[in-house]
Amino acid sequence: MSEHLQSIISQYKSDQESVYNTWFINNEERLKAFRSIRRGVLQVIDDIRTKRFGNDFKGTSLEFVLNCITEQKQVFEGASHPFYWKPKLRIPDIYENQANKIAFGQFLENCINAKNEQQIVREIEKLDALKIKGLGPAVASILYFLHPTLIPPFNTAIINGFNYLFKDKKKLGSWSEYLKIREVIMDMNRKYCNELSSDTGAFAGLLFEIGTQKLLLGKDEYLSETERTRLEKLIEKRHKDKRVETADDHLHDEMQYHLLKIGHSLGYDVIAASNDRSKSWNNNKFTFISLADFPKLTLEKEVLNTVKLIDVLWFTKGTANVIAAFEVEKSTSIYSGILRLNDLSCSLNNKEEVLYLVVPDNREKDVIMQLSRPSIKQGNMQMKYICFSDLRQHCDALCKFGDNHSIMQKIARTVA
Repeated sequence: MSEHLQSIISQYKSDQESVYNTWFINNEERLKAFRSIRRGVLQVIDDIRTKRFGNDFKGTSLEFVLNCITEQKQVFEGASHPFYWKPKLRIPDIYENQANKIAFGQFLENCINAKNEQQIVREIEKLDALKIKGLGPAVASILYFLHPTLIPPFNTAIINGFNYLFKDKKKLGSWSEYLKIREVIMDMNRKYCNELSSDTGAFAGLLFEIGTQKLLLGKDEYLSETERTRLEKLIEKRHKDKRVETADDHLHDEMQYHLLKIGHSLGYDVIAASNDRSKSWNNNKFTFISLADFPKLTLEKEVLNTVKLIDVLWFTKGTANVIAAFEVEKSTSIYSGILRLNDLSCSLNNKEEVLYLVVPDNREKDVIMQLSRPSIKQGNMQMKYICFSDLRQHCDALCKFGDNHSIMQKIARTVA
Protein backbone atom coordinates (compact mmCIF):
# COMPACT_ATOMS: atom_id res chain seq x y z
CA MET A 1 0.00 0.00 0.00
CA SER A 2 2.80 2.42 0.91
CA GLU A 3 4.37 2.69 -2.55
CA HIS A 4 0.95 2.56 -4.24
CA LEU A 5 -0.47 5.33 -2.03
CA GLN A 6 2.64 7.44 -2.55
CA SER A 7 2.02 7.24 -6.29
CA ILE A 8 -1.64 8.19 -5.86
CA ILE A 9 -0.70 11.20 -3.72
CA SER A 10 1.78 12.36 -6.36
CA GLN A 11 -0.90 12.06 -9.04
CA TYR A 12 -3.35 13.96 -6.81
CA LYS A 13 -0.92 16.81 -6.18
CA SER A 14 0.26 17.13 -9.77
CA ASP A 15 -3.27 17.42 -11.18
CA GLN A 16 -3.86 21.17 -11.38
CA GLU A 17 -7.63 20.64 -11.36
CA SER A 18 -7.72 18.39 -8.30
CA VAL A 19 -9.31 19.73 -5.10
CA TYR A 20 -5.82 19.82 -3.63
CA ASN A 21 -4.82 22.58 -6.05
CA THR A 22 -8.19 24.30 -6.54
CA TRP A 23 -9.47 24.23 -2.95
CA PHE A 24 -6.84 23.21 -0.40
CA ILE A 25 -3.69 25.08 -1.44
CA ASN A 26 -3.39 28.88 -1.57
CA ASN A 27 -7.11 29.49 -1.30
CA GLU A 28 -7.87 32.59 0.75
CA GLU A 29 -11.62 31.85 0.68
CA ARG A 30 -10.93 28.54 2.44
CA LEU A 31 -8.93 30.35 5.11
CA LYS A 32 -11.63 32.98 5.57
CA ALA A 33 -14.25 30.26 6.01
CA PHE A 34 -12.68 28.88 9.21
CA ARG A 35 -13.27 32.03 11.22
CA SER A 36 -16.72 32.69 9.71
CA ILE A 37 -17.87 29.14 10.47
CA ARG A 38 -16.46 29.25 13.98
CA ARG A 39 -18.31 32.51 14.61
CA GLY A 40 -21.44 30.94 13.14
CA VAL A 41 -21.22 27.88 15.39
CA LEU A 42 -20.89 30.14 18.44
CA GLN A 43 -24.07 31.88 17.28
CA VAL A 44 -25.87 28.52 16.93
CA ILE A 45 -24.85 27.63 20.48
CA ASP A 46 -26.03 30.99 21.81
CA ASP A 47 -29.33 30.81 19.88
CA ILE A 48 -30.07 27.36 21.34
CA ARG A 49 -29.08 28.47 24.83
CA THR A 50 -31.31 31.57 24.69
CA LYS A 51 -34.19 29.74 22.93
CA ARG A 52 -33.90 31.84 19.75
CA PHE A 53 -33.15 28.82 17.54
CA GLY A 54 -36.07 28.14 15.20
CA ASN A 55 -38.11 25.01 14.51
CA ASP A 56 -36.88 24.77 10.93
CA PHE A 57 -33.47 24.83 9.25
CA LYS A 58 -34.38 27.84 7.10
CA GLY A 59 -33.54 31.15 8.68
CA THR A 60 -31.48 29.72 11.54
CA SER A 61 -27.86 30.44 12.35
CA LEU A 62 -27.21 26.77 11.48
CA GLU A 63 -28.28 27.54 7.90
CA PHE A 64 -25.62 30.28 7.75
CA VAL A 65 -22.96 27.84 9.00
CA LEU A 66 -23.89 25.23 6.40
CA ASN A 67 -24.05 27.85 3.63
CA CYS A 68 -20.48 28.88 4.48
CA ILE A 69 -19.44 25.23 4.31
CA THR A 70 -21.18 24.43 1.01
CA GLU A 71 -19.66 27.55 -0.54
CA GLN A 72 -16.34 25.72 -0.27
CA LYS A 73 -17.75 23.70 -3.19
CA GLN A 74 -16.21 20.44 -4.37
CA VAL A 75 -15.59 18.42 -1.20
CA PHE A 76 -18.53 20.05 0.61
CA GLU A 77 -21.21 20.15 -2.05
CA GLY A 78 -24.43 18.91 -0.51
CA ALA A 79 -23.18 19.32 3.08
CA SER A 80 -26.35 21.17 4.07
CA HIS A 81 -28.83 18.54 2.78
CA PRO A 82 -28.74 16.29 5.88
CA PHE A 83 -29.73 19.31 8.01
CA TYR A 84 -32.82 20.30 6.01
CA TRP A 85 -35.93 19.77 8.13
CA LYS A 86 -37.96 16.90 6.72
CA PRO A 87 -41.33 17.29 8.49
CA LYS A 88 -42.85 14.01 7.31
CA LEU A 89 -39.93 12.04 8.70
CA ARG A 90 -39.30 14.41 11.61
CA ILE A 91 -35.57 14.42 10.87
CA PRO A 92 -33.09 15.62 11.84
CA ASP A 93 -34.87 15.74 15.17
CA ILE A 94 -33.14 18.88 16.52
CA TYR A 95 -35.81 21.43 15.60
CA GLU A 96 -39.08 20.43 17.30
CA ASN A 97 -37.60 18.28 20.08
CA GLN A 98 -36.28 20.74 22.67
CA ALA A 99 -34.22 18.15 24.57
CA ASN A 100 -32.45 17.09 21.36
CA LYS A 101 -31.93 20.72 20.38
CA ILE A 102 -30.26 21.47 23.70
CA ALA A 103 -28.16 18.29 23.45
CA PHE A 104 -26.98 19.38 19.99
CA GLY A 105 -26.09 22.85 21.28
CA GLN A 106 -24.16 21.43 24.22
CA PHE A 107 -22.39 18.99 21.91
CA LEU A 108 -21.23 21.88 19.68
CA GLU A 109 -20.14 23.92 22.70
CA ASN A 110 -18.14 21.04 24.17
CA CYS A 111 -16.52 20.35 20.79
CA ILE A 112 -15.59 23.95 20.07
CA ASN A 113 -13.94 24.16 23.49
CA ALA A 114 -12.23 20.74 23.26
CA LYS A 115 -8.44 20.75 23.62
CA ASN A 116 -7.66 17.30 22.20
CA GLU A 117 -9.06 14.52 20.05
CA GLN A 118 -10.01 12.33 23.02
CA GLN A 119 -12.44 15.00 24.21
CA ILE A 120 -14.01 15.35 20.76
CA VAL A 121 -14.37 11.58 20.28
CA ARG A 122 -15.96 11.33 23.72
CA GLU A 123 -18.51 14.00 22.77
CA ILE A 124 -19.28 12.17 19.51
CA GLU A 125 -19.85 8.94 21.43
CA LYS A 126 -22.16 10.73 23.89
CA LEU A 127 -24.14 12.26 21.01
CA ASP A 128 -24.36 8.89 19.25
CA ALA A 129 -25.70 7.29 22.45
CA LEU A 130 -28.68 9.69 22.39
CA LYS A 131 -29.79 8.19 19.02
CA ILE A 132 -31.20 11.48 17.74
CA LYS A 133 -32.96 10.65 14.49
CA GLY A 134 -31.18 11.95 11.41
CA LEU A 135 -28.25 13.50 13.27
CA GLY A 136 -25.32 11.44 12.00
CA PRO A 137 -21.73 11.98 10.88
CA ALA A 138 -22.72 14.74 8.45
CA VAL A 139 -21.99 16.88 11.53
CA ALA A 140 -18.31 16.02 10.97
CA SER A 141 -18.21 18.60 8.18
CA ILE A 142 -18.94 21.26 10.82
CA LEU A 143 -16.42 19.80 13.27
CA TYR A 144 -13.74 19.81 10.56
CA PHE A 145 -13.83 23.62 10.44
CA LEU A 146 -13.44 23.75 14.23
CA HIS A 147 -10.61 21.17 14.44
CA PRO A 148 -9.15 20.59 10.94
CA THR A 149 -6.19 18.54 12.18
CA LEU A 150 -8.37 16.20 14.26
CA ILE A 151 -11.70 15.68 12.46
CA PRO A 152 -11.86 14.81 8.75
CA PRO A 153 -15.00 15.81 6.81
CA PHE A 154 -17.39 13.07 5.74
CA ASN A 155 -19.81 12.51 2.85
CA THR A 156 -20.81 9.88 0.27
CA ALA A 157 -17.94 10.59 -2.11
CA ILE A 158 -15.36 10.45 0.69
CA ILE A 159 -16.63 7.11 2.02
CA ASN A 160 -16.75 5.71 -1.52
CA GLY A 161 -13.14 6.76 -2.02
CA PHE A 162 -12.20 5.25 1.33
CA ASN A 163 -13.83 1.91 0.49
CA TYR A 164 -12.23 1.82 -2.95
CA LEU A 165 -8.75 2.71 -1.71
CA PHE A 166 -8.73 0.45 1.34
CA LYS A 167 -10.89 -2.37 -0.10
CA ASP A 168 -13.45 -1.84 2.65
CA LYS A 169 -17.26 -1.75 2.94
CA LYS A 170 -17.91 1.02 5.43
CA LYS A 171 -21.40 2.59 5.35
CA LEU A 172 -22.69 6.13 5.48
CA GLY A 173 -24.82 7.38 8.36
CA SER A 174 -23.22 5.65 11.32
CA TRP A 175 -21.09 7.46 13.89
CA SER A 176 -19.38 4.18 14.85
CA GLU A 177 -18.38 3.61 11.20
CA TYR A 178 -17.19 7.21 10.96
CA LEU A 179 -14.94 6.82 13.99
CA LYS A 180 -13.37 3.68 12.48
CA ILE A 181 -12.78 5.51 9.20
CA ARG A 182 -11.36 8.47 11.12
CA GLU A 183 -8.79 6.23 12.82
CA VAL A 184 -7.50 5.03 9.44
CA ILE A 185 -7.47 8.55 7.98
CA MET A 186 -5.60 9.93 11.01
CA ASP A 187 -3.04 7.11 10.75
CA MET A 188 -2.53 7.77 7.03
CA ASN A 189 -2.41 11.50 7.65
CA ARG A 190 0.38 11.10 10.17
CA LYS A 191 2.37 8.94 7.75
CA TYR A 192 1.95 11.27 4.78
CA CYS A 193 1.63 14.71 6.39
CA ASN A 194 4.93 15.79 4.83
CA GLU A 195 3.51 15.09 1.36
CA LEU A 196 0.05 16.47 2.17
CA SER A 197 -0.71 18.33 5.41
CA SER A 198 -1.54 17.84 9.06
CA ASP A 199 -4.90 19.37 8.04
CA THR A 200 -7.11 16.35 7.29
CA GLY A 201 -8.82 18.26 4.47
CA ALA A 202 -5.98 17.37 2.11
CA PHE A 203 -6.38 13.60 2.62
CA ALA A 204 -10.20 13.88 2.61
CA GLY A 205 -9.86 15.66 -0.74
CA LEU A 206 -7.83 12.72 -2.03
CA LEU A 207 -10.58 10.30 -0.99
CA PHE A 208 -13.17 12.61 -2.55
CA GLU A 209 -11.30 12.55 -5.89
CA ILE A 210 -11.13 8.76 -5.79
CA GLY A 211 -14.78 8.46 -4.73
CA THR A 212 -15.97 10.60 -7.63
CA GLN A 213 -13.63 8.72 -10.00
CA LYS A 214 -11.81 11.90 -10.93
CA LEU A 215 -8.66 10.18 -9.75
CA LEU A 216 -8.25 6.67 -11.16
CA LEU A 217 -6.29 4.04 -9.26
CA GLY A 218 -5.88 1.72 -12.21
CA LYS A 219 -5.51 1.92 -15.96
CA ASP A 220 -8.58 3.34 -17.64
CA GLU A 221 -8.37 0.92 -20.58
CA TYR A 222 -10.12 -1.61 -18.33
CA LEU A 223 -13.16 0.62 -18.00
CA SER A 224 -16.41 -0.45 -19.65
CA GLU A 225 -17.95 1.78 -22.29
CA THR A 226 -20.54 3.01 -19.78
CA GLU A 227 -17.86 3.75 -17.18
CA ARG A 228 -15.70 5.49 -19.76
CA THR A 229 -18.60 7.71 -20.86
CA ARG A 230 -19.36 8.59 -17.25
CA LEU A 231 -15.70 9.41 -16.63
CA GLU A 232 -15.55 11.66 -19.69
CA LYS A 233 -18.61 13.56 -18.44
CA LEU A 234 -17.00 13.96 -15.02
CA ILE A 235 -13.80 15.28 -16.59
CA GLU A 236 -15.75 17.73 -18.77
CA LYS A 237 -17.71 18.94 -15.73
CA ARG A 238 -14.45 19.42 -13.87
CA HIS A 239 -13.01 21.47 -16.77
CA LYS A 240 -16.19 23.56 -16.87
CA ASP A 241 -16.13 24.15 -13.09
CA LYS A 242 -12.50 25.21 -13.34
CA ARG A 243 -13.30 27.67 -16.16
CA VAL A 244 -16.14 29.20 -14.12
CA GLU A 245 -13.91 29.44 -11.05
CA THR A 246 -11.15 31.11 -13.08
CA ALA A 247 -13.64 33.61 -14.52
CA ASP A 248 -14.87 34.39 -10.98
CA ASP A 249 -11.30 34.93 -9.82
CA HIS A 250 -10.61 37.32 -12.70
CA LEU A 251 -13.74 39.31 -11.91
CA HIS A 252 -12.79 39.46 -8.23
CA ASP A 253 -9.29 40.66 -9.18
CA GLU A 254 -10.78 43.33 -11.46
CA MET A 255 -12.94 44.78 -8.68
CA GLN A 256 -10.01 44.74 -6.25
CA TYR A 257 -7.85 46.60 -8.75
CA HIS A 258 -10.52 49.29 -9.33
CA LEU A 259 -10.76 49.84 -5.56
CA LEU A 260 -6.99 50.01 -5.14
CA LYS A 261 -6.71 52.40 -8.09
CA ILE A 262 -9.42 54.76 -6.79
CA GLY A 263 -8.00 54.85 -3.26
CA HIS A 264 -4.49 55.48 -4.56
CA SER A 265 -5.74 58.27 -6.84
CA LEU A 266 -7.52 59.92 -3.89
CA GLY A 267 -4.23 60.05 -1.98
CA TYR A 268 -4.71 57.19 0.45
CA ASP A 269 -2.38 54.33 1.29
CA VAL A 270 -4.06 51.19 -0.02
CA ILE A 271 -3.50 47.49 0.46
CA ALA A 272 -5.08 44.26 -0.80
CA ALA A 273 -5.80 41.13 1.25
CA SER A 274 -2.64 39.38 2.41
CA ASN A 275 -3.12 36.50 -0.03
CA ASP A 276 -3.88 38.79 -2.98
CA ARG A 277 -0.99 41.27 -2.99
CA SER A 278 0.95 39.51 -5.71
CA LYS A 279 -2.04 39.54 -8.07
CA SER A 280 -2.67 41.73 -11.08
CA TRP A 281 -5.47 42.67 -13.41
CA ASN A 282 -5.14 43.56 -17.07
CA ASN A 283 -1.33 43.61 -16.63
CA ASN A 284 -1.60 46.07 -13.72
CA LYS A 285 0.15 44.59 -10.70
CA PHE A 286 -1.34 45.34 -7.30
CA THR A 287 2.15 45.82 -5.84
CA PHE A 288 2.70 48.96 -7.94
CA ILE A 289 0.01 50.91 -6.08
CA SER A 290 -0.32 48.93 -2.85
CA LEU A 291 1.61 49.20 0.42
CA ALA A 292 4.46 46.72 0.71
CA ASP A 293 3.66 45.96 4.37
CA PHE A 294 0.51 46.00 6.42
CA PRO A 295 0.34 49.03 8.79
CA LYS A 296 0.81 48.27 12.47
CA LEU A 297 -2.68 47.95 13.94
CA THR A 298 -2.94 47.21 17.66
CA LEU A 299 -5.31 44.27 17.46
CA GLU A 300 -5.49 40.78 18.91
CA LYS A 301 -3.62 38.32 16.72
CA GLU A 302 -6.71 36.37 15.62
CA VAL A 303 -8.63 39.55 14.77
CA LEU A 304 -5.61 41.03 12.96
CA ASN A 305 -5.31 37.89 10.81
CA THR A 306 -8.97 38.27 9.85
CA VAL A 307 -8.60 41.99 9.09
CA LYS A 308 -5.62 41.25 6.85
CA LEU A 309 -7.95 39.09 4.74
CA ILE A 310 -10.30 42.00 3.97
CA ASP A 311 -10.12 42.47 0.21
CA VAL A 312 -9.11 46.17 0.13
CA LEU A 313 -8.33 48.69 2.86
CA TRP A 314 -7.69 52.43 2.53
CA PHE A 315 -5.58 54.22 5.16
CA THR A 316 -5.01 57.90 5.78
CA LYS A 317 -1.64 58.60 4.15
CA GLY A 318 1.32 57.58 6.30
CA THR A 319 -0.85 56.29 9.17
CA ALA A 320 -2.59 53.14 10.38
CA ASN A 321 -5.95 54.95 10.39
CA VAL A 322 -8.45 52.94 8.34
CA ILE A 323 -10.71 55.25 6.34
CA ALA A 324 -12.54 52.69 4.18
CA ALA A 325 -12.78 48.91 3.92
CA PHE A 326 -14.14 46.84 1.04
CA GLU A 327 -15.20 43.18 0.84
CA VAL A 328 -15.70 41.84 -2.69
CA GLU A 329 -18.23 39.01 -2.53
CA LYS A 330 -18.45 37.34 -5.93
CA SER A 331 -19.78 33.93 -4.91
CA THR A 332 -19.01 33.52 -1.22
CA SER A 333 -21.22 34.24 1.77
CA ILE A 334 -22.15 37.91 2.04
CA TYR A 335 -22.77 37.45 5.74
CA SER A 336 -19.23 36.17 6.32
CA GLY A 337 -17.95 39.35 4.59
CA ILE A 338 -20.14 41.40 6.94
CA LEU A 339 -18.59 39.58 9.92
CA ARG A 340 -15.06 40.48 8.79
CA LEU A 341 -16.00 44.13 8.37
CA ASN A 342 -17.76 44.03 11.73
CA ASP A 343 -14.60 42.63 13.37
CA LEU A 344 -12.66 45.56 11.95
CA SER A 345 -15.21 48.15 13.05
CA CYS A 346 -15.55 46.77 16.59
CA SER A 347 -11.79 46.48 17.00
CA LEU A 348 -10.94 49.98 15.79
CA ASN A 349 -13.88 51.63 17.52
CA ASN A 350 -13.12 55.03 15.96
CA LYS A 351 -16.30 55.24 13.84
CA GLU A 352 -14.45 57.11 11.08
CA GLU A 353 -14.20 54.25 8.65
CA VAL A 354 -16.87 53.46 6.06
CA LEU A 355 -17.49 49.81 5.26
CA TYR A 356 -18.51 48.57 1.84
CA LEU A 357 -19.69 45.29 0.38
CA VAL A 358 -18.93 45.06 -3.35
CA VAL A 359 -21.25 42.60 -5.06
CA PRO A 360 -22.39 41.43 -8.51
CA ASP A 361 -25.57 43.12 -9.66
CA ASN A 362 -27.47 39.82 -9.52
CA ARG A 363 -26.71 39.49 -5.78
CA GLU A 364 -28.23 42.84 -4.80
CA LYS A 365 -31.31 41.19 -3.24
CA ASP A 366 -29.04 38.93 -1.19
CA VAL A 367 -27.00 41.84 0.18
CA ILE A 368 -30.17 43.81 1.02
CA MET A 369 -31.51 40.79 2.94
CA GLN A 370 -28.27 40.38 4.90
CA LEU A 371 -27.94 44.09 5.72
CA SER A 372 -31.57 44.04 6.88
CA ARG A 373 -30.79 41.57 9.67
CA PRO A 374 -31.80 43.14 13.02
CA SER A 375 -28.34 42.48 14.47
CA ILE A 376 -26.76 44.48 11.62
CA LYS A 377 -29.32 47.32 11.51
CA GLN A 378 -29.07 47.83 15.27
CA GLY A 379 -25.29 48.18 15.12
CA ASN A 380 -23.39 51.39 14.59
CA MET A 381 -21.56 50.28 11.46
CA GLN A 382 -21.71 52.56 8.42
CA MET A 383 -22.14 49.66 6.00
CA LYS A 384 -23.06 50.31 2.37
CA TYR A 385 -22.85 48.30 -0.82
CA ILE A 386 -21.59 48.90 -4.35
CA CYS A 387 -22.61 46.95 -7.44
CA PHE A 388 -19.93 45.65 -9.82
CA SER A 389 -21.36 47.46 -12.84
CA ASP A 390 -21.24 50.86 -11.09
CA LEU A 391 -17.68 50.35 -9.88
CA ARG A 392 -16.49 49.30 -13.33
CA GLN A 393 -18.35 52.07 -15.17
CA HIS A 394 -17.37 54.96 -12.89
CA CYS A 395 -13.87 53.99 -11.75
CA ASP A 396 -12.02 56.49 -13.96
CA ALA A 397 -14.44 59.33 -13.16
CA LEU A 398 -14.07 58.73 -9.42
CA CYS A 399 -10.29 58.84 -9.80
CA LYS A 400 -10.45 62.05 -11.80
CA PHE A 401 -13.05 64.08 -9.92
CA GLY A 402 -12.84 62.76 -6.37
CA ASP A 403 -11.22 64.73 -3.54
CA ASN A 404 -11.58 62.18 -0.73
CA HIS A 405 -13.28 58.93 0.20
CA SER A 406 -16.72 60.55 0.30
CA ILE A 407 -16.79 60.39 -3.52
CA MET A 408 -17.66 56.69 -3.13
CA GLN A 409 -21.09 57.77 -1.85
CA LYS A 410 -21.91 58.65 -5.47
CA ILE A 411 -22.10 54.96 -6.36
CA ALA A 412 -22.72 53.39 -2.96
CA ARG A 413 -26.19 52.24 -1.90
CA THR A 414 -27.71 51.84 1.53
CA VAL A 415 -30.49 49.71 2.97
CA ALA A 416 -33.34 51.70 4.44
